[in-house]
Amino acid sequence: MTAKAAGVRIAPFGKFDHVTDWVFDLDNTLYPAECDLFAEIDTRMTAFVSQALGLGPAEARRVQKHYYATYGTTLSGLMQNNRIEPADFLHYVHDIDLSPLPDLPDLRAALGALPGRKFVYTNGSRRHAEQVTEKMGLSHLFHDSFGIEDAEYTPKPKQGSYDKFCALHGVDPKGAIFFEDLARNLLPAKDMGFTTVLVHSEKDWSHEPIEARPATLEDLLRDDGPDHIDYVTGDLAAFLEAARGTL
Repeated sequence: MTAKAAGVRIAPFGKFDHVTDWVFDLDNTLYPAECDLFAEIDTRMTAFVSQALGLGPAEARRVQKHYYATYGTTLSGLMQNNRIEPADFLHYVHDIDLSPLPDLPDLRAALGALPGRKFVYTNGSRRHAEQVTEKMGLSHLFHDSFGIEDAEYTPKPKQGSYDKFCALHGVDPKGAIFFEDLARNLLPAKDMGFTTVLVHSEKDWSHEPIEARPATLEDLLRDDGPDHIDYVTGDLAAFLEAARGTL
């Protein structure tokens, strides 16, 4: 198993023949953080908060990041504290230019070669997931997309979101693998029995409060890494190809 394929191996690379369902986060997971697409969404979230709450840009940014760190998503904070209509927020923040999305033929081939069902599971909207996967030429490879509206606006990492996803699609976590770019979102998945993979990038795309930022590589390597992360990879396509070789 090469470093490029696995990125960092927190657990020894094992067999994946138990996996029948492959679950992927969307933003900065299915597409690389380096393309900066999420920066567009982030900017539009700040603008929405500014307009909806009548705040200047700096204060809107502070409120946005406080809500993200406290409630799991900015939307959740807006709904609980300001009675914002979620559909309005989701439509506004996902009205973005998708041209930065790269064409990833190796990822397309790796996903297409996997047996079993593939899902997109995002804290964004179902529409956003469908538009992104369509633009990347991946939509036909997924069994379904699970957006924040399907979770009744309960975001990852709240347990209720994972429970709704598994119940809706009949997913047994012990036969599934979960890919995410945020370590905190893998903790409930691991507790449920999912095999967990952190899709890591050295790019600091988030500008989030410290408690909500993606883990650094140094953090991940310290003391053999956190117990709730089985694998770390910086190359999703290569990881999937290597995993398929163990089936």
